[in-house]
Amino acid sequence: MMLRVDLAKDDIELQNPARRELIKRGGLVVAFMWLGGASRVSGFAQGTRLDADHPQFAPNAFVRVGSDGSIQLVMPCIEMGQGAYTGQATLLAEELDVGLDQITVEHAPPNRALYSNPLLGDQATGGSTTIRFCWTSLRDAGAAARAMLVMAAAQRWKVDPAQCTVARGVVTHAATGRTLRYGELAEAAARVAPPAKPTLKDPKDFQLIGKPMRRVDTPGKVDGTLPFGIDIRVPGMKVATVRACPTFGGTLGAVDDSRARAIPGVLKVVKLDNAVAVVGEHFWAAKKGLEALDIRWNVGAGGNYSTEQLFKDLADASEHGTPIEAKNVGDVGKATGKVVSATYQLPLLAHATMEPINATVHVRPDGCDIWVGTQVPARCVDVAMRVTGLPAERIQVHNQYMGGGFGRRLFEDSVGQAVGIARQVEYPVKIIWTREEDIAQDRYRPAYLDRISATLDDQGKPVAWTDRTTGASVMATFAPPAMGKNGLDPDLVECAAELPYEIPNMRVEWVRHDMPNGVPIGWWRGVGPTHNVFVVESFIDELAHAAGKDPVEYRRAILGDNPRAKAVLELAVEKSGWGREAVPARHGRGIALAAPFGSYLCVVTDVEVSPQGEVMLRRAVAVVDCGTVVNPNTVEAQIQGGLVFGWSAAMYSGITLKNGAVEQRNFNDYRVMRLNQTPPIDVHLMPSKETPGGIGETGTVMAMPSLTNAIFAATGVRLRTLPIDRSMLVQDKEALKSAVAASSTLPTGRLA
Repeated sequence: MMLRVDLAKDDIELQNPARRELIKRGGLVVAFMWLGGASRVSGFAQGTRLDADHPQFAPNAFVRVGSDGSIQLVMPCIEMGQGAYTGQATLLAEELDVGLDQITVEHAPPNRALYSNPLLGDQATGGSTTIRFCWTSLRDAGAAARAMLVMAAAQRWKVDPAQCTVARGVVTHAATGRTLRYGELAEAAARVAPPAKPTLKDPKDFQLIGKPMRRVDTPGKVDGTLPFGIDIRVPGMKVATVRACPTFGGTLGAVDDSRARAIPGVLKVVKLDNAVAVVGEHFWAAKKGLEALDIRWNVGAGGNYSTEQLFKDLADASEHGTPIEAKNVGDVGKATGKVVSATYQLPLLAHATMEPINATVHVRPDGCDIWVGTQVPARCVDVAMRVTGLPAERIQVHNQYMGGGFGRRLFEDSVGQAVGIARQVEYPVKIIWTREEDIAQDRYRPAYLDRISATLDDQGKPVAWTDRTTGASVMATFAPPAMGKNGLDPDLVECAAELPYEIPNMRVEWVRHDMPNGVPIGWWRGVGPTHNVFVVESFIDELAHAAGKDPVEYRRAILGDNPRAKAVLELAVEKSGWGREAVPARHGRGIALAAPFGSYLCVVTDVEVSPQGEVMLRRAVAVVDCGTVVNPNTVEAQIQGGLVFGWSAAMYSGITLKNGAVEQRNFNDYRVMRLNQTPPIDVHLMPSKETPGGIGETGTVMAMPSLTNAIFAATGVRLRTLPIDRSMLVQDKEALKSAVAASSTLPTGRLA
């Protein structure tokens, strides 16, 4: 099956021509509105014809059936490799009774009033929310459109609509065999009142939902015909690259650009408050010009800040700060028994998307056009308004496909910088960050420190549980209305405040400690659960060891009444062969169980650890209950990709600070897993009739604890800091003792 994807064209005069043509042709528009997770279907007033005099109806998303038979879906959730467009189109096509190849999908324009994500209160794609929030709304829209088209056919034939059937956009009168295509019915259907409550299909009648579907954007990505942001070319465009002050909070001092201006192809040197850019005829000229600049930076107050200081500050805040309560059940202070305690810490993390940060901008006296791959198109308009002084209606954002988002493109800082550069030249300019700039000027996943303890009864079960998380809040700056009344960041405690286990006395709290000295933070794939599930599932393994229990048996014993969690655990045990065979020396098998984003997962990871401390992944088994599965292929791919992303971070990735600046610069010192390091990954999906849960980030969440628990099984070394320090895993006992002792003085957790 093939889906036509209508992209923003390079020439701004040709922007969205297919959409304008659809409006001119007339037809049926069905809209759906997100209302706190519920949907409301609406249409144009009866008798309204859509033509050049009636511009498009603009709900959160809309479905339009043109008189030529074309079907168009404008989607608020952005495609960034997670299969969003395929999934959303599948929901619509299922209820509309058409094929995926009959639908054109278009990026939604910036408009908060119409396209805001209910979770974040903004026009944003993230948090594994796409299918969860479109599950009802898009099917309602498709079912309503189908009902209106069938009614139009029935009225023309003067028959009961119940006598009509639909297949691939053709309405058939069963008794006479007469047929009408959707395009022939579109204008008449626009005069039909939309149903107040559309009738959705019984799941047993699904033709598309739950079936393996090929990703509709794959062919264009493989053959290069589908452009990413970095591919955009605009007539008259020049290219720039930029360098910001390496010290966070610092500013630009003086610049000697004499050598840069002498380089062929260099056109202009542009100064900003905390950065300098070189504009050239092409990227190479701009890059060579930037390298030739003699720059003096004003370092600022953060010039002495380091990773060591960061973790010292976190430890001090954890001990002396004022906690915000996330959960308090029972009385943890009255529980008696064996107490097990541990401290975990996780590093700053960069996103390292394969497509580096870029934007193409043309600022004119009468307007501003921005071509960029972004998760937050409306915020790009906001920042352009601030920089240019232009009103919102004069700013156009042409969203593009992204070579990875992972949360980095939820932030518009780079777009503001690009607009600031573009407003100082008279032509369109594409700004491309080098990989070094991309890593050194990221919005980092915050560092965290957890102090966690449990009291065990005489059977080794936890009767009390205390978890204190200390770290910065991304939500507090990105979406303040989403913060709790007591100042709690709900994302920061997801999968920490609510566990799949039955523990009678629990206290979970957060100490807010904002990053000092201008260190920028942001969401990272998996958001809060990537930190919390690592801590919780590692500690559950510690409790199993303290109780002398097998990690699987221990989890079985404390799950309580949680059938979905039990089901994924049991299937993972079966498929992985847990406990059925002896494991060779220096081999280990680790398990992790959690319920992030409304889905239940259990992952078993097998590793081998060499005598030199090298960790080799051998196999992984993932069992997933994400409710009703829309596209099994997408779920499998997202679990596999998420696991690799999480393993990569656990094994190699960590941002460290020295003298107020990031030490890492490229993939040589901020490594990612290679294909030859990736093990076979078996993904098993649980059949379910539940509402869909999120899937795009769940693999990342499960990767880290399943890996470190496997390493413990192989070596007996418990890893409470990431990334993995190989020196702790060497086989020589004396060297191991020295490494363990030294680790207490290495708060960075960096890979040796």
